[in-house]
Amino acid sequence: MIVDLPDTTTNALNKKITALREEGGAITLGRVLTLVVAPDTEARVEDSIEAAVAASREHPCRIIVVVPADRLANEARLDGQLRVGADAGAGEVVVLRISGPLSNHASSVVLPFLLPDTPVVAWWPGVAPAKPAEDPLGRLAIRRITDATGTEDPLAAIKSRLKGYTDGDTDLAWSRITYWRALLASAVDQAPYEPLTSASVSGLKDEPALDILAGWLASRIDGTVTRAVGELKVELVRASETVTLARPQEGVTATLTRTDRPEALLPLPRRETRECLAEDLRRLDADEIYHEALAGIEKVQYV
Repeated sequence: MIVDLPDTTTNALNKKITALREEGGAITLGRVLTLVVAPDTEARVEDSIEAAVAASREHPCRIIVVVPADRLANEARLDGQLRVGADAGAGEVVVLRISGPLSNHASSVVLPFLLPDTPVVAWWPGVAPAKPAEDPLGRLAIRRITDATGTEDPLAAIKSRLKGYTDGDTDLAWSRITYWRALLASAVDQAPYEPLTSASVSGLKDEPALDILAGWLASRIDGTVTRAVGELKVELVRASETVTLARPQEGVTATLTRTDRPEALLPLPRRETRECLAEDLRRLDADEIYHEALAGIEKVQYV
């Protein structure tokens, strides 16, 4: 069920949420967190809601989407939309479109809808603040999620995360490479147990997940790590062997190759936003390895 409430107030929206829950027979609902989504444009709203709703099936939550509608309007205006039932996953979705002077006070508009005694997670699907923890919405949250993928300059975006980092920050580009990191770590954790001397990462130029993957490798080995544009693959070199993990850009199966050993075919599809978001909602503590990977990007040689 989707209910639109144009030119409304936060009080009217809260009353309508309660009424819809009672009408639907779900007066009480166990929710583990509040997810605040802040798309920078209207074009990102539906995709963001779709990903958040999918993630809520693993993490029941209230989803609050706050998006600027008309920043140049002279009068403050709040247009609300409520989604419950099948349209809202395991919770409810509150969409807040704010116009005029209200556009500068998103946190104040969001505040009345936060669930009591549950953690708050903030997610910026597009352009994110330079320092998420210092943003008014970020101050409400204990976990702050950004996404460098799809921004105008993905490399600059992922590099900027280090300067603005605070414990609790993460980026979906990091969770997109979870399986890559697991497979690579598993491959080198086998005989001959030699340290890595160098590594190379190649793929699309505008794929920040590969930049932070290179940064992770640079933070873990003493040798040179390079990042190139080309086929999608990672090569790890040590004294007696080279380990290569490669996958077609649009493929779902990767090939793991090791010197003097047979090839292994492994399932490795590109992760959807909803999968990455669900993973990041599983932990609300600081991710120290992510922080180290961000710092490692500065050591990467771009060729």
